[in-house]
Amino acid sequence: MWQSSPPGSIYDYIRVASFSIGPDGLIEQWSRRAAGLFGVPADKAVGMDPVEAFMPAELRGDGHRRVREILDGKEWTGLVPFRIPDEDPVHGLAEIYVMPSETGTGERAALCIVVDVRALRRIETDLAASQAIFGQSPFGFVLFGTDLTVIRANQRFATVFGGQAADHRGRTVDDYLSRPEADRLTATLERVLETGASVTDLQLVGTAPGDSDNRHWSMNLYRVHSGSGRPIGIAGLATDVTRRHIAAREAASARRNLALLNEASARIGNSLDLETTARELLDVAVPGFCDLASVDLYQGLLTGDDAPPGSWDSLRQESVGGSAELRRVALASAVSDALPATAADTAAPDRGTGPPALGAVHRFSYNSPCAIALRTGHVEDVPGDDRGFVQSTLAVPMVAHDTVVGLVQFSRTKGSEPFGERDRALATELAARAAVCIDNARLYRREHERALILQRSLLPPGDPVAAGLDIACRYLPGNTATEVGGDWFDVIELPGHRTALVVGDVMGRGLRAAVAMGELRTAVRTLALLDLEPAEVLSALDEVARGLGTPGGGTQWPSRAAHKSREADLSEVYLATCVYAVYDPVTRRCTFANAGHLPPAVVEPGEPAMLLDVPPGMPLGVGGEPFEEVEVELKEGALLALYTDGLVESRDHPLDEGLDALRGALIEPERPLEDVCDHVLTTLDTRHGEDDIALLMARIRGLPADAVGDWRLPREPRSVGRARELARGRLLAWDLEELVDTTELLVSELVTNALRYGEGEIRLRLLLDRTLVCEVWDAGLVQPRRRRARDTDEGGRGLQLVGLLSVAWGSRRTPRGKTVWFELALPDGEPAAERTVEQLLSMF
Repeated sequence: MWQSSPPGSIYDYIRVASFSIGPDGLIEQWSRRAAGLFGVPADKAVGMDPVEAFMPAELRGDGHRRVREILDGKEWTGLVPFRIPDEDPVHGLAEIYVMPSETGTGERAALCIVVDVRALRRIETDLAASQAIFGQSPFGFVLFGTDLTVIRANQRFATVFGGQAADHRGRTVDDYLSRPEADRLTATLERVLETGASVTDLQLVGTAPGDSDNRHWSMNLYRVHSGSGRPIGIAGLATDVTRRHIAAREAASARRNLALLNEASARIGNSLDLETTARELLDVAVPGFCDLASVDLYQGLLTGDDAPPGSWDSLRQESVGGSAELRRVALASAVSDALPATAADTAAPDRGTGPPALGAVHRFSYNSPCAIALRTGHVEDVPGDDRGFVQSTLAVPMVAHDTVVGLVQFSRTKGSEPFGERDRALATELAARAAVCIDNARLYRREHERALILQRSLLPPGDPVAAGLDIACRYLPGNTATEVGGDWFDVIELPGHRTALVVGDVMGRGLRAAVAMGELRTAVRTLALLDLEPAEVLSALDEVARGLGTPGGGTQWPSRAAHKSREADLSEVYLATCVYAVYDPVTRRCTFANAGHLPPAVVEPGEPAMLLDVPPGMPLGVGGEPFEEVEVELKEGALLALYTDGLVESRDHPLDEGLDALRGALIEPERPLEDVCDHVLTTLDTRHGEDDIALLMARIRGLPADAVGDWRLPREPRSVGRARELARGRLLAWDLEELVDTTELLVSELVTNALRYGEGEIRLRLLLDRTLVCEVWDAGLVQPRRRRARDTDEGGRGLQLVGLLSVAWGSRRTPRGKTVWFELALPDGEPAAERTVEQLLSMF
C-alpha cells in the first residue's frame, strides 16, 4: 500500500538527498532534498561537475579518480567534505553512497545517496540522551500509547513491578493498581491525551508484587508528540514517595498531637469538679485522637477519702480478686450512640459482657490489662476482638503525684489507623494532664470542705436570738473558691439580757484572713464575757490584733538578724476594723465603739435612714489611740444595720455613693427582717466576688415594762427582808411560783453581801425574758470572789450557794460601782432535779 511520508518523519530528521551522474561525470538529476542540503537549485546543479562544484580543491584529484571508478562499475561509500559553491571554507560533511547504474542506451552512470553527517550525529546524540534518561533514570519511566497500553517501560519501573522492561509492553494500568486507583489513573491519562495539559504529583496508592504494605507513588504525566506535532502517546514519570508520605503523615500526626495538647491545656481543668474534668478530657480526645473513650475514677476518690485507693502502697496490696472499686464517670463515642464493649470492659468479673453504664461502680479482674495498668502505672495495649469492630484500645492509668486516680481507655475502630508509639506517648500525656487536674479537684474538694467547716465554726450557730431584738444576718465571702474570708459578725448574750452586736473586717482575703478573723472573733467573745465596756473591749482587741502580726505573739528580739526577721514578718501585720455595740433591752439604749469601721445605719419608724455619728477611731492592730463610746437611745421598732465595706464600696463608685445607696435601700423597715436583708443585697451593686460582705440587722423590741422589776433599797439590815418580799411578789405576779424559794434565798445572799462589803445605795432588779435574771447593784468597787470556806468558818459559802443553785452568775463593773447577778432557767413543767450529795458537800 502506498503511503506518502508525512511531515516530521524520520527522513526529515536525517535529511537524505539524492542525485545522479551521467556517463560524462556530470550531474543529470538533482533532487529537491539535494537542493536543500547543498543550497543549490536543480537548474544550476544539472550539468555541473560534482567534484569541481562541491569538493574542496585539495580533494578534487582524488574525487575525479573515484568518479571514474564508479563509472567503471565500482560501488563506493565514504565521508566527503563538501562546500557550497562560491564559498571557500568547508561547509559540511556528507556520507555518500554511490551505486553504478546504466542508461537506456547501456552507458555507465551512477546514483548517489547523500546524508548530512551532522544530522546523523544529532540523532545519535538525541537517541543516546533519550536512552540514558529512559534507561538509566532512578525513577520509573513508562510510555503509554494512544490506546493507553504500555509501549515502553524502563528497568526501574520493571524492578518495582517485576520482570524485565520488555515484559510490560502491552499492559494496562489495571495490571498494576486496584480498581479505584486504576480508574482514577485511566481518567487522568485520557484527559492528558485529549487536552495536552500536563499533570504533576498525581498521588497513587498500590502494592508491589509480593508486598502487602501499601506503597505511595507520585506521578507526572505529559503528552508526547511527533515532529509534526501529532500526539503519539503519554509519558509518565513515577516516583516512590512512600517514605515522604510516612514522614508527612508523622509530621501531620505530630502537629495533630501538639494541637491536641494545646487544646487539652486550654480545655481540661477549667472546672474544679471531678466529673466535669473527666468529660473535658473526652471532649478533647474524641474524635480528634480516638473513636471512643471512657474514664473510670476510684470510688474512694469520689467519696472524699483522704487516702485514695490509687496510691502506690494500696495498689501493691490489692487482693487477687481484682482492682479496687471504680466508677465510670464519662463516656464518649464518635461512631455510634450505643457504646460498644471493649476487650478491657468485658474483663470485669462482676457483670456481663456489656460496658459499665455511666455512673456504674465496677471492678476489673486482677489479670485484666486495665487492672495491670492500674497496678503498674504503665500503659497497656488491649487488642481488639475479631468479632467486634474495635480495632485496639489503650488502657492508660491516670497518675498524678505518684497517685493513680483512675483509668482512661482510648479505642479506635476497625478501618482507623492503629495506635503507634507516638499515640501511646500522647495518650499518656493527655491522661497525666487530666490526672493532675482531677487530683487538684480532689485536693480542692478536701480543702473546700475544710474551709467550709472552718467558716461555719467561725459564724454564729443557727439563727442568733437575743432579748429585745429580732435579728437577721447574711455573709457572702469574696473568695468564691474557698468560701472563706476575713469579714465576720457575731451576736453575744451578755448578763442582764443585754446583747453585744459585733461586725468586723480583717484586711486581706482568703484563708489567712479567715484564720485571723477567727482569732479576733474568739478574742471578742472572751472579752465580751468579761462584761467590759465597748471601748475597753476594742482596746484589748487592739492588743490582740497587734500580737497576731508579731512573731511569737510579741516576743522580744535580741539580735539584729532577729530584728530583720521580725520586720519582714511585720509586713504581714493583721489590720482589722470593727464596730462593737452593747444593747440593753430594758432601756433600749445601745452603746457603740468603733475601730476604723463604717458607721452603723439606723432607721426609726417614720424617719429616713441615717448613719450614726460614731467616732471611727483607728483600725485594730495600729495601736496608740483610745477608743470612744457613744450611747444612743433607740425607739421601739427601729432598725439597726451593721455591715462591712464590701456592701457599699466598689472600684466603680466612691464610698459616699454606696452609703447613700444603703440608706435608700432601707426605706421599708417594717418589712420582715429577712426580706429587708434580701432587698438590701439585691438593690445595692455589691459586686459579689470583689470583697467579703457581712450584714447584721436588728429590729428593736425592748423588754415590756411589766417584765422588769426595779427597786432601790436603803443601806440598812432590814433591806434584806424587803428584797425577799419584793422578789416574791414579782415572781408570783409572773406565775413563777416554782422559782420563789430559790430566788428569795439567792437575793438574800446578794443583798447581804452588798450590805456587808459594798457601799452606798443598793438597787435590786429582776428581768424576765427567756430566763430570769436578778441583779444587785451597789457603789462599791470590790468585786466578789468565790472561795472555799474552811470547816471552822461560819460564813463564806454564799457565792458557792449562788453558783450551785443558779444557771450562771457573775459580776461586772459599772460607771458608779458594780453589779452582781445570777440567772435562773424558767420552769418547763418538769420537777426540778434534786441536788446530789456531792453538790451539797462541795460547799464545805
